[in-house]
Amino acid sequence: MSTATPQKKLRIATCSLAGCFGCHMSFLDVDEALADLIEHIEFDRSPLTDIKHVSAEGVDIGLIEGGLCNKENVEVLREFRARCTTLVAVGACAMYGGVPALRNGIPVSELVAEAYLGTDLHNPQVPCDPELPPLLNKVLPLHEVVPIDVTLAGCPPPAAAFRELILAALAQRAAVIPRTDRHFD
Repeated sequence: MSTATPQKKLRIATCSLAGCFGCHMSFLDVDEALADLIEHIEFDRSPLTDIKHVSAEGVDIGLIEGGLCNKENVEVLREFRARCTTLVAVGACAMYGGVPALRNGIPVSELVAEAYLGTDLHNPQVPCDPELPPLLNKVLPLHEVVPIDVTLAGCPPPAAAFRELILAALAQRAAVIPRTDRHFD
């Protein structure tokens, strides 16, 4: 009988803000390797678990994709940051604003008018629902609102980069991600 203390599992949370969800899809491409890692990791908040908030005790690693388009994105990011020991900005949207930031050169009022008041729409009107979060004047990358500990470049980052990030954390070493795994498809 072994008296060795079992190693504590690495707690991971994931979150998606304004983006395409492609980074999460790439993370899932880890496939069988994710199953091999499951004895060493535990998921908290994630679309994989359908948990909407990070547990009060927090997590070791938070993987967050997407930029900040509205006030709700900012609130979610701040709560996520507060409960993650290491916060990883995943992908181009999180790091730079990505495709959502293409709207940054257009005033929000013009965007709303184009989307909701177009000439060929039946009964055009701007939605007025308190559950719709107000848009920010421009899309922001995450580091403009909270400190980021690690970035995982790409659009999306490849599955191998996610796997290396987790293996490095388990081994308590810095991740080594080859430049060839930092691409934008």
